[in-house]
Amino acid sequence: MLQLRYSQRVLRFNFPARTSRGALTEHVAWYLHLTDSQQPHLVGLGEAAPLAGLSPDYRPDFEAHLAALCTAFNRAQFKADVGVEDVLALIGPEWPALRFGLETALLDLHHGAQRQLFDNPFSRGEAGVPINGLVWMGDASFMREQIRKKLEEGYSCLKLKIGSLDFATELQLLAEIRAEAGPAELTLRVDANGAFSSTEALSKLEQLARFQLHSIEQPLAAGQWAAMAEVCRHSPVPVALDEELIGVTDPGLQEALLEEIAPAYIILKPTLVGGMAAAATWWQLAEDWGISWWLTSALESNTALNAISQLAGEYALPNFPQGLGTGQLYHNNLAAPLRIEAGQLHYDPRGSWELPMLEQYV
Repeated sequence: MLQLRYSQRVLRFNFPARTSRGALTEHVAWYLHLTDSQQPHLVGLGEAAPLAGLSPDYRPDFEAHLAALCTAFNRAQFKADVGVEDVLALIGPEWPALRFGLETALLDLHHGAQRQLFDNPFSRGEAGVPINGLVWMGDASFMREQIRKKLEEGYSCLKLKIGSLDFATELQLLAEIRAEAGPAELTLRVDANGAFSSTEALSKLEQLARFQLHSIEQPLAAGQWAAMAEVCRHSPVPVALDEELIGVTDPGLQEALLEEIAPAYIILKPTLVGGMAAAATWWQLAEDWGISWWLTSALESNTALNAISQLAGEYALPNFPQGLGTGQLYHNNLAAPLRIEAGQLHYDPRGSWELPMLEQYV
């Protein structure tokens, strides 16, 4: 029979992660440890790390609900070959991070508890997954420092968080980047995190367009379908939806959202949309409407980053940069055989993993 337990780690940032919702200095990750009584030495590991200000399940009773989930799971006496859908039936859609954590723990156990959830060139260590270099919000000098570092590290795609500085300064930063590297050498993405108003969005997008951007994420705050549809129809910069997808779990509503807004892209964060299967539902709908997509982590530790990267290695378009470079943000991340070289994330299946210390937290 399967048994589910959990542990916790408080991840501490190397520098305050400035977001549109304030500065973060730490982030709590919960780890789901799944074992089989027939092979107790094997541990399937999943991560549930709801993000402050974004995750529907970032709430004070999260641990109590996680403990109740473990109790319900263990009472169910699942056999080792139980399907993902059967175990996810224990968790409602309002707990997306928990669903992702349990789903990945089961996939890990089903594949030998080696942190290899898929068998593809990335998980075998034969190929990297291209990623965008993330430039965090901050003052102009802080952002310039990050930009210089990312360019020196060989990234061919940069993503800038915008909306925290005055717009003229942000335009100047983009101009400086383009002076260093043209669109043939460097792909540029920007993420507004809903910072534009519906009245100013198109004017700002026209000014951004001269930098030949790949896309802009979430120019308007989520929930304004009609206004966002208008922006998508007229924007000279392709629009990607991000926060817009969070909490929309009904397939009918998902299709209605994509049909009405008609973005160029959607961005899928398994922690926020309810896991891998939930992300697949989104991208299958998107492809039906001619909408492209990519995967992004959401400040999780290396456990979830690895899982999402292997998902990208299985399903994402080759040579299309994913948003997977957040593992370097923490000075106490779980040690993992992941590395970034020249703008690509690589995995070494022969490398060792640091496991969370279960006995300290249960």
